[in-house]
Amino acid sequence: MGYRAVRVQTGIPGLASTYGVSGDKMFYEPADAALPSENVWSTPAYLNHVPTVFERVRAEFGPGLALLHDVHHRLTPIEAARLGRSLEPYALTWMEDPVPAELQEGFRLIRQHTTTPIAVGEVFNSIWDCQQLITEQLIDYVRTTVVHAGGISHLRRIFDLAALYHVRSGSHGATDLSPVCMAAALHVDLSIPNFGLQEYMRHTPATDAVFPHSYRFADGYLHPGEEPGLGVDIDEDLAAQYPYRPAQLPVNRLVDGTVHNW
Repeated sequence: MGYRAVRVQTGIPGLASTYGVSGDKMFYEPADAALPSENVWSTPAYLNHVPTVFERVRAEFGPGLALLHDVHHRLTPIEAARLGRSLEPYALTWMEDPVPAELQEGFRLIRQHTTTPIAVGEVFNSIWDCQQLITEQLIDYVRTTVVHAGGISHLRRIFDLAALYHVRSGSHGATDLSPVCMAAALHVDLSIPNFGLQEYMRHTPATDAVFPHSYRFADGYLHPGEEPGLGVDIDEDLAAQYPYRPAQLPVNRLVDGTVHNW
């Protein structure tokens, strides 16, 4: 389909389901039930399995395709360091959210043990959430997004700070961000010198119809279009045909039943 960078996620042998792995080839929505579903997690099984997946992907597609992986905050710093080192032969563009970012010292420990690039920040709300990570060069990509991190102006502040420390942008772009947010993110991307990647997950045809927009994806790139402003409208009459339905993200438990990061 022309994508030049692909985030590779995988189920884990022996586990019935894994958050972040879609059963639909084109569209992924992790909020899948009115009440949260449950996934079961095993860190040892994950750490043993993931390197074999990237070995296979590299063998199949060669060195030219940019590969990424999202850990979903599931590991401790030393576990993340082990994963990063085991993935070094496969030259990932980034390892995303290896640990929860509340303890930012943890990223220093990861840095001491692996050269696999690190990306984090999709849940950050302000420049202060990522100041230490950026200024101490503990990450390589900052994943802050226009809808969570203060809009266009504040997101620019974050990326301008990051540019001084060789940290590139990698804005979150999952389907929970509407086409309005995607268009705004794209305009920010076009305006900064340290653009890295823009996550792009396709919306369903129904969503695209409710939010008609001029940006488009072609040949591995997002193109902003020529419409004024962000180039996105909303069809309120059509939107009224899709009433809100509650949907929750899954919860994650270890094999022994302990609640764990998802």
